[in-house]
Amino acid sequence: MLSFPTVRRRRATPATLPARRLRRAGALLTAVQAVVVGALALFAVVGVASPASAHAALTASDPAEGSVVRGAPPRQVTLTFSEGVAMSDGSVRVLDPQGKRVDEGKVRTPGTSEGVQRAVGLKSGLAQGTYTVAWQAVSADSHPVSGAFTFSVGKKSSTTAKVPEQNDHGGPGAVDSLYGIARYAAYAGFVLLVGGGAFVLLCAPRAASARSVQRVTVTGWITLTASTLLLLLLRNPYTTTGKLADVFDLGGLRDVVATKPGAALVSRLLLLGAAALFVAVLFGSYARRTAAEDGPGKEPESGPADRRDLSFGLAVGGTVVAAGLAATWAMAEHASTGIQTGLAMPLDVLHLLAMALWLGGLVALGALLLRGPAPSRAAAQRFSRVAFTSVTVLAATGLYQSWRQVGSFDALTGTAYGQLLIAKVCLVAVLVGLGWFSRRWTARLTDTPAPVPAGRRPAHDTATATRRTPAADRRGADGGSGPGSDAASASGSGSGSGSGSGSAPEADSDADTASGDPVRAAQLARQRAVLNAARRRQERDSDAERSGLRRSVLIETGVAVVLLVVTTVLTTTEPARTEEAVRAKGGAAQQRSGPLELKVPYDTGGDGGKGTARLRFSPGNAGDNTLDLRATDPSGEPVPAPEVKVSLTLPAKDIGPLPVTPKPVPGEKGHWKAKGVQLPMAGKWRIAVTVRTSDIDMVTETRTATIG
Repeated sequence: MLSFPTVRRRRATPATLPARRLRRAGALLTAVQAVVVGALALFAVVGVASPASAHAALTASDPAEGSVVRGAPPRQVTLTFSEGVAMSDGSVRVLDPQGKRVDEGKVRTPGTSEGVQRAVGLKSGLAQGTYTVAWQAVSADSHPVSGAFTFSVGKKSSTTAKVPEQNDHGGPGAVDSLYGIARYAAYAGFVLLVGGGAFVLLCAPRAASARSVQRVTVTGWITLTASTLLLLLLRNPYTTTGKLADVFDLGGLRDVVATKPGAALVSRLLLLGAAALFVAVLFGSYARRTAAEDGPGKEPESGPADRRDLSFGLAVGGTVVAAGLAATWAMAEHASTGIQTGLAMPLDVLHLLAMALWLGGLVALGALLLRGPAPSRAAAQRFSRVAFTSVTVLAATGLYQSWRQVGSFDALTGTAYGQLLIAKVCLVAVLVGLGWFSRRWTARLTDTPAPVPAGRRPAHDTATATRRTPAADRRGADGGSGPGSDAASASGSGSGSGSGSGSAPEADSDADTASGDPVRAAQLARQRAVLNAARRRQERDSDAERSGLRRSVLIETGVAVVLLVVTTVLTTTEPARTEEAVRAKGGAAQQRSGPLELKVPYDTGGDGGKGTARLRFSPGNAGDNTLDLRATDPSGEPVPAPEVKVSLTLPAKDIGPLPVTPKPVPGEKGHWKAKGVQLPMAGKWRIAVTVRTSDIDMVTETRTATIG
């Protein structure tokens, strides 16, 4: 629920509000709720089915993919990545044409040029033929990446090398599915734990005694703890073999703990131990002291000063624990890599905390509205202010993180990360719009619940209702342990309502009967519980303003779930800035496949000097290629030419020009071919085509194309 500061003005009381406006708002909210339910189902399918994307990308290799090494065989294979990676010995394998390993196994860091490089030595005396390189690594933001490519020594050959299935985490394996589910659950648990605790301390202290809020917060702790344990156990097979049986590999678990993601998960578990103590005190000592101060005829266990000290201690301790939990994501996810990590990680912590305060508090408020006790107007307004502050922080930190991870408008619209970011912004806008409805219902709230019509009130409840004290009513409206709260439902409202008639003599008779019959006593207790629950539901539904607020908050909660799913998918998607950088470099990870075809119009200026040269480089990769060139006139008919030449230049590496003189194909007019065209490496090549149509008419046209 979100509200914006506005100038105070007098409002009509709930009794004077037109019933038509209430019905219209309720109908609109119902329609929005149907849309949200459909969106939830869609995102559930898309979110579960979408594979996690790799974050570190292979930008170059030496030897290059598809290249043919002339002369002495290479002594090592070097891989260049877009960001930091962790690679263990044996994670780079080089296989000869027969499928035998020819690498030395030990992975080292050359550190001799720009970029992140890893290298593995090769055995001496490599024979001619095609070799296969298979590699696997873990990127700096904790996501596994893998790939394979080939190069040749002397000349290309057939190969029988079979690369084992790489753990690229794009398939439906059990480990990948469980790991993805655990990631979603961890974020959800964090939101419920931090948001539920903050809601009690900042908005509704008396809600510490409400079972509904307790369930929300404790469920968050259990979910976060279980998912963190699962992530830690699955980390080894997730980044290596992909086999579920390796969950029990203690050696692999030891290696995981030594990595940055593993250390973050262990730290999270330790912080969850402190969070368990926080939850126990919040719903134990703090709840009892809050209830004792408001209870009629009860002596508080301690004075107001002690309660303030306890509140202060819980606030400080809870803030430290919550910030620590958020930091376990910041130190191992997107914020820990790329540019400005020193600023990005603290801002990511603020972003996560603001999200938890807003969305988790929304769930806690919805639990009170749905299960009771109904929150007071003051509590709802306090949460509105907290939500407004949280959204402000989310907008500021999100704007910075978006710039950092995207970088350009083209990356925003042309990458999966950018498109998901747009979807996230739209969902936040929808939540802000729904907050306007919640603000209207909040402004109409009163601290005196609407009376239940006599015709709708259960008969047994008449006597019970007359015995409720004003103090009890006040506590229930504030969200504490008054009537309607789960804590008091079994005792405070059950007296005198055993038979359902509401008369004292019959109640005493039932009590006398039950005193000697335990079975009858248990039956009466169950009846009282059912009747009290019915009374609470009737009182809740009779308050039109709280009913409207409840519907609005439930819809907001549904949208928040979708927003949380999109946020989690974002953390598993390659940042747009990284993807664009790899594209710009034209590295090995983005190499094109298939023949390269170019159309080069020309005009030599003489008679019959206009035409088009069509070039085809096959296979179109670095290494040995065949050039096929055809010349046609404007009508598409082939035309001869006394001379045709081609030159190739790679400006980025200061290679070329490399001259190519294709030979005419016998018996075919306007057709030339050149075999053995060597392109030493991939990149953006400048291709110059020279066509001479007479002794004096000649022209050179230049085009740029990516080869390899």
